[in-house]
Amino acid sequence: MSSSSRGPGAGARRRRTRCRRCRACVRTECGDCHFCRDMKKFGGPGRMKQSCLLRQCTAPVLPHTAVCLLCGEAGKEDTVEGEEEKFGLSLMECTICNEIVHPGCLKMGKAEGVINAEIPNCWECPRCTQEGRTSKDSGEGPGRRRADNGEEGASLGSGWKLTEEPPLPPPPPRRKGPLPAGPPPEDVPGPPKRKEREAGNEPPTPRKKVKGGRERHLKKKPKPPLASAEGPAVPSPSPQREKLERFKRMCQLLERVPDTSSSSSDSDSDSDSSGTSLSEDEAPGEARNGRRPARGSSGEKENRGGRRAVRPGSGGPLLSWPLGPAPPPRPPQLERHVVRPPPRSPEPDTLPLAAGSDHPLPRAAWLRVFQHLGPRELCVCMRVCRTWSRWCYDKRLWPRMDLSRRKSLTPPMLSGVVRRQPRALDLSWTGVSKKQLMWLLNRLQGLQELVLSGCSWLSVSALGSAPLPALRLLDLRWIEDVKDSQLRELLLPPPDTKPGQTESRGRLQGVAELRLAGLELTDASLRLLLRHAPQLSALDLSHCAHVGDPSVHLLTAPTSPLRETLVHLNLAGCHRLTDHCLPLFRRCPRLRRLDLRSCRQLSPEACARLAAAGPPGPFRCPEEKLLLKDS
Repeated sequence: MSSSSRGPGAGARRRRTRCRRCRACVRTECGDCHFCRDMKKFGGPGRMKQSCLLRQCTAPVLPHTAVCLLCGEAGKEDTVEGEEEKFGLSLMECTICNEIVHPGCLKMGKAEGVINAEIPNCWECPRCTQEGRTSKDSGEGPGRRRADNGEEGASLGSGWKLTEEPPLPPPPPRRKGPLPAGPPPEDVPGPPKRKEREAGNEPPTPRKKVKGGRERHLKKKPKPPLASAEGPAVPSPSPQREKLERFKRMCQLLERVPDTSSSSSDSDSDSDSSGTSLSEDEAPGEARNGRRPARGSSGEKENRGGRRAVRPGSGGPLLSWPLGPAPPPRPPQLERHVVRPPPRSPEPDTLPLAAGSDHPLPRAAWLRVFQHLGPRELCVCMRVCRTWSRWCYDKRLWPRMDLSRRKSLTPPMLSGVVRRQPRALDLSWTGVSKKQLMWLLNRLQGLQELVLSGCSWLSVSALGSAPLPALRLLDLRWIEDVKDSQLRELLLPPPDTKPGQTESRGRLQGVAELRLAGLELTDASLRLLLRHAPQLSALDLSHCAHVGDPSVHLLTAPTSPLRETLVHLNLAGCHRLTDHCLPLFRRCPRLRRLDLRSCRQLSPEACARLAAAGPPGPFRCPEEKLLLKDS
């Protein structure tokens, strides 16, 4: 995309980022181009700061910080499923005015703008289309093709075109040798020669009148002799025939197939009966461009690559092109080391005052004071001075961040979360997109608690590609459209392992508390859960319509790892549970809390008998069908 013309209200052009999905993005560096040789990992100085030439993205996308100019929100196409709704909520950048807007905010249809099919999220907005604006570089668009000699092939006369009547190259330079004795052959069309017009074969065409001195000079100039005094004249091929032969050789050069047919030699037998041969072949580069070699650089010498031009009448092919064996493919080079950004400058230990001295309280004392403040008070303190602003970004002051019930998350919010590095993050019932969640999780490696209840599965599916080594609590309650296939994608280990990784661990191997209330769980999903989340101590399966007595049997079976680890189990609202499953809970010795409220098929008498007996001791019932045990 080229820089567009600016108009009133035009925005600054946003630099696009990699799509990370095309063939160029997923490949490794070649190690041979000048950009790779400049990289430090290949032994270069690292001054250019450019990516490999083979890794240049073919479909760059908008950065995650891009927002709509009208509503100030990011793209939310992942929250809907319809094509028209996705287009209305996606961000589109105009190639003319550079404005980034939601098409839905413009209140205009899809047909009113011109969408670029080659670059994602790119179009000509309806306003620029109606006003008739065009880009400065419209002549250099992707639809413009170039001829073989580097000139633009927009017109029919520029470049070669392989048709039945090929365009002729420019006429050759004037020869100094003798002219052919006979007239040009009849089968080759062409304009009559000046010598023939002067001889009377054709009436001369009117021409401009030349000044007297120039006309006298032309009259005094002697004509070249038609025959040599030493012997008979040797006829040379006509320029038109040379053009046709040169065009045939160019076609063979493009196809890289030697022409073994004798049609050209047969057609030349009428006019070249005396054994005269044409001039030698030109170099491949000159024949491709349709230009004749300059004087003094004839075909008597060999080419640079050791190939010798062959005359058409010598019995061999018109063009000899020996192709050597292709070199073996270069093995891919692995990265030698990981390049990390330089560490940040250390924070000041003292608070400088206006008088030039330092405050007596050190930084550690100030942080203890800041720990008693809430998020709103901390934001006020960050506006006092630059030193306090840096101190208030300490992650010990932000153990938990709550962004729940937000209609949309803006890029400044996401950047602020990453700078504070919280241990617990609540994004429940928000409109976070998959792209935003993936960007967050890849930068919060110390995250221990993540709450995503009420979000869409299109956004939550980002958990399948984000590493969370420190995660201990995951809340996925009341997520819409979650089936066994989606849960299998979340629970199974990633298909691609990193180099040096010997074991395939699931993504939820270290999770201790999992909340799956309101999901359509089946026994197949529970088997995967028992296999890939063996360290669960708290499990919430409330209001799961498919959970029944067989599910309780799976949880408390002798082969189940949760039999010895479960401490809290919530089965409230599971209407398929009956009194027959209550004795199975005695197999869990560490069970301290069992919630069976709103289970319609469970009788209060059976729950009372279970509370009196208990697994290792009796339970107390503060509410009906709620069993608690003091630790």
